[in-house]
Amino acid sequence: MAEAQQLQAGQLQVEICYAAPDLCIRKPVSVQAGTTVQQAIMQSGVLRECTAIDLTVCRVGIYGKLKTLDTVLRDNDRIEIYRPLIADPKDSRRRRVVKKGGKGA
Repeated sequence: MAEAQQLQAGQLQVEICYAAPDLCIRKPVSVQAGTTVQQAIMQSGVLRECTAIDLTVCRVGIYGKLKTLDTVLRDNDRIEIYRPLIADPKDSRRRRVVKKGGKGA
């Protein structure tokens, strides 16, 4: 019944997720229909909790698919904030292959 009242009021339930080696944030947030990814992140307070998050550098996604900050949310979306890569995955793989004695790519 509470869910039906929220939907009637134009409210969506979403979750904001961010993970770092020493931190895991999962925040449920109620937002108005028409809210964007960026607006939901700002509303959640995650940026105040974790100052390492910089939306000009970090990419975002919904359920593992990259999205832009102006993507409009749907009910039950899980917004994921990704940390920037420290190393290029292709270079890392090449180093592992060479280290194991294989041919360099």
